[in-house]
Amino acid sequence: MSDQNDKPLVSKAGIGFDLVLASLFFLFMREVLAGHVPSEDPTAITVVSTMSSIAMTGIFWIATNMLRVTWVDYSRNRDRK
Repeated sequence: MSDQNDKPLVSKAGIGFDLVLASLFFLFMREVLAGHVPSEDPTAITVVSTMSSIAMTGIFWIATNMLRVTWVDYSRNRDRK
């Protein structure tokens, strides 16, 4: 069913690249969300923007992995035809 020449759906390089993208996304969203926290306390602003960014980064991580797996599977099926 599987050929030896098939690319794996998940690779270490792909995970590493997604990790770098997710880290950059986290830092970007933390800065963006800091301006939207309704508080004057710098500690509260940091905590709320960080926690919100963690949740959004988790969704971003899942989305990038799903895109990568779908893309590899599509190219595998296209090459077989």
